[in-house]
Amino acid sequence: MAQVNPILEAFNQTPYPVTGNSKYSVQLLLDAFERMDGDTDSDIYGNGKLIEDFQSKMAAFLGKESAVFFPSGTMAQQIALRIWSDVLGKKKVAYHPLCHLEIHEKDGLKELHHLEPVLLADKDRLIALSDVAEMTEDISCLLLELPQREIGGQLPAFEELEAIAELCRSRGIKLHLDGARLFEVLPYYGKTAEEVCALFDSVYVSFYKGIGGIAGAILAGGQAFTETSKVWKRRHGGDLISLYPYIVSSDYYFERRIGKMPHYYAAAVELASLYNGCAALKTVPEVPVSNMFHVHADAAKETLVDVMLELYKETGIGLTRNINAVNDSSCYYEVSLGDRYEAIPKALLQDAFRRLNEKLMSAK
Repeated sequence: MAQVNPILEAFNQTPYPVTGNSKYSVQLLLDAFERMDGDTDSDIYGNGKLIEDFQSKMAAFLGKESAVFFPSGTMAQQIALRIWSDVLGKKKVAYHPLCHLEIHEKDGLKELHHLEPVLLADKDRLIALSDVAEMTEDISCLLLELPQREIGGQLPAFEELEAIAELCRSRGIKLHLDGARLFEVLPYYGKTAEEVCALFDSVYVSFYKGIGGIAGAILAGGQAFTETSKVWKRRHGGDLISLYPYIVSSDYYFERRIGKMPHYYAAAVELASLYNGCAALKTVPEVPVSNMFHVHADAAKETLVDVMLELYKETGIGLTRNINAVNDSSCYYEVSLGDRYEAIPKALLQDAFRRLNEKLMSAK
């Protein structure tokens, strides 16, 4: 029997959940298909107008020559690194110690592609220009994640990105962007997606995070790169007979939410200031650089869970669906804002944080 998560159950019952865009349900698909013509042809094994039009649209948005739709980012990114390794004849690739490929993919890159990761930087900070400059390993590709999710969604300065890109070009190293949350950081950088992606040889973006689609990803780059990625997509079993439910929802929610990213970012800055006014809580980063951040608590997980359950019941405000223990006396959780935040009355939210502060002080 599945273990009950009391904080998740309580969160789902609150009238004012703070994070995300909406409940995960089949309604996401129903909404996306509401305006679709039922006679529209589906894609078939990666071909057809529906998939090709969306790929062209995203290639143009990202400023790349070509793009390919994948069912998952895990598949897309392993393939990207494999292609660059084959092109340059080098089996080593570099990325952050908390990169998704390193901690969430069951060693897929190593077991399926026999590539050797080189871990740059300490796990609690970003990869810096100096890390790349001082690297002695001969690598084919450097992967940078913008933002670095596992450390709260931190970002390097754009000038540092430019310097890293120039260094990689000078050394013949391909630069790949893990842009799972690329759309969400554009307001902070004050750049277009094309301007950011111009620094990278290949780019992956997701359509179920800030965009809020069902699933799916785009891998973009030069024509030769994407044509090779189609071969590997077939080898990985990624050419389902039809991917149109994912493509239609990706396109629908992209159009619906891409223009809202500045609002989500501003909301995160506002919410983080409320968190940082509470006893025993701090956000990482202190001032968010996207719509996401982490909340760290100087309290045991069990203590914070009890506080949150009381708070949810008293106020109807749901702050998080999950809390992770760091050790016996500290814990943390992730916040990612979307459409839900703007529906919460400000007075109600401020009262919830006043109560949260009082409860945390009493729990000390």
